[in-house]
Amino acid sequence: MEIITVNPRGFCKGVVKAIQIAKETAKKYPDQKITILGELVHNRFVVEAMKDHRVETVESKGKSRLDLLDQVNEGVVIFSAHGISSNVVHKAQAKGLITVDASCEDVISTQNLIQTYLDEVYHILYIGQENHPEAEAICDMDPKNITFIKDLDAIKDLTLDHPRIFVTNQTTMSILDIKVLLDAIKEKYPHAIISDEVCSATRMRQEAILKLENIDALIVIGDPKSNNTRMLAKIGSNKKIPLVYQIETYRDLFDLPFDTFNRLAITAGASTPSYLVNQVIAYCNAIRDGLDPLEAVSSIKMFV
Repeated sequence: MEIITVNPRGFCKGVVKAIQIAKETAKKYPDQKITILGELVHNRFVVEAMKDHRVETVESKGKSRLDLLDQVNEGVVIFSAHGISSNVVHKAQAKGLITVDASCEDVISTQNLIQTYLDEVYHILYIGQENHPEAEAICDMDPKNITFIKDLDAIKDLTLDHPRIFVTNQTTMSILDIKVLLDAIKEKYPHAIISDEVCSATRMRQEAILKLENIDALIVIGDPKSNNTRMLAKIGSNKKIPLVYQIETYRDLFDLPFDTFNRLAITAGASTPSYLVNQVIAYCNAIRDGLDPLEAVSSIKMFV
C-alpha cells in the first residue's frame, strides 16, 4: 500500500494565531477568568487543550454569539477565529468585559470588504453555511442590506431588485460549490460585482486533493463541526475518489479495509492539530509495514 500525505494539510495560519492569542491572553491576565465565546476553532481537542491554559469555552448549539455572551459576566472574553460582529463587541464592552479578538485576518478582510460596499449603498449577497459563526458575524453587520445565500434554491427564490449588488462568500466553502453558486448569481444579476473570498488555506488544501490521481481511498482528519474539513471530504467525493473517510482520530481507522487499498491519501482540515494527523499517518504506516499500529501511535507526542 502506497501512502500519500497531502500537502498542505492541518493547521492554517489563522488557527495558529488564534491559539497563540488565547495562550498569551491567559499569561497576560493571570487573575482573570478567561472565556472564549464559542469554540476558538472547530476542533474539540483544541477546546480541551485550552482548559490546560485556564481558558474555558461557552458553546451551545443554536445560540448566536450575542446570546452566548449572556453566559459571560466577568473577566476576559475572547472572540473566536471565525470573526465577530460589532454588536457583540459593544455588548461585551457594555458588560465591562475585557475583549480580545482572535479573528482570522482573512475573515476580517472579508468583513472590511463588505463594509466598504455597504458604505457605497450596495446590497450584499453573502454565500455561506447556515448557522456558521463566520456567516453569522457577517449577516449581523447589516441584516437589512445583507441577504444570506446557502444554495441554488435560495438564488432561484431571490426577488431582489437593486441597481448595486455585491456578492461574496464565507472563506471556508468548497471552491467547486462556490463557482456554481457565483455563476448562477451572475446569470441572474449580470450587473453584480463578485468577489470570491475562499481563503488561500482552504483553496490550496482543496486544490491539492483535486490534483490527486489513481487514489483508492482518501482519509480526511478533522472535527465533524469543521466546515473546511467537510469541504475537503466533499471535494474528494466530487473528484470521484472511490472511498472517502472523514475521521476525527486514529481510533476511527480500526475497521477500515486497508488490505484493499493500493494508494491511500491522507489530509486534514485547517483546524486539526498536528499530533492527530501524525497519529493517523503513523497508524497507516504501521499497517503498511506489518508493525503494531497502536505502538506506533503511542510514540507520537500529544500537544496543541
